Amino acid sequence: MRLLLATRNPHKVREFGELLAPHDVDELPASVLLPPEVGDTFAANALDKARAAAAATGRITIADDSGIAAEALGGAPGVRSARYAGEHATDEENLHKLLHEAPAGSPVAYVCALAYVDPHAPVEHLVEGRCTGVLAAEPRGTGGFGYDHAFIPDDRDDGRTMAELDPEEKHAISHRARAARALLEWLVSAGT
Repeated sequence: MRLLLATRNPHKVREFGELLAPHDVDELPASVLLPPEVGDTFAANALDKARAAAAATGRITIADDSGIAAEALGGAPGVRSARYAGEHATDEENLHKLLHEAPAGSPVAYVCALAYVDPHAPVEHLVEGRCTGVLAAEPRGTGGFGYDHAFIPDDRDDGRTMAELDPEEKHAISHRARAARALLEWLVSAGT
């Protein structure tokens, strides 16, 4: 099956392409406008983007909204993870702000809501993946993106950040991988 991914983030296109194999994941055409992420939840934002792209293209579309939630900050940055340090902030600026505001070793969770919209059936389905961990004192590693350089997952006992894991190790435990596996299981059970 060919799935359209409603994102402008090339990292997510590559990652979901790997996670959702054997399905093909296509980039969003430049002509498709995505709605702003104004929902109060990851699920609301993911569904809004998937619905908009499916309506604009007539294609089966998936969209995610994901981010990090820090317990010490009452769940922030949450749905504002990509804009935590400002509307056009870089990954580095967002991470710097988080490390400045939350103490090292404090609990964090990565959350990914993944929406599936088939405009022809019509069918909508939503899954969620979570990965818990603690915040590192400073960024480490060369892989990953976003907050990966300071996220030490609970699923590992070696203290490495997500950015220090190889892709296979990350895909085994990440929030996006867990959401992708849940979607794949649903696609099989739905006979899609």
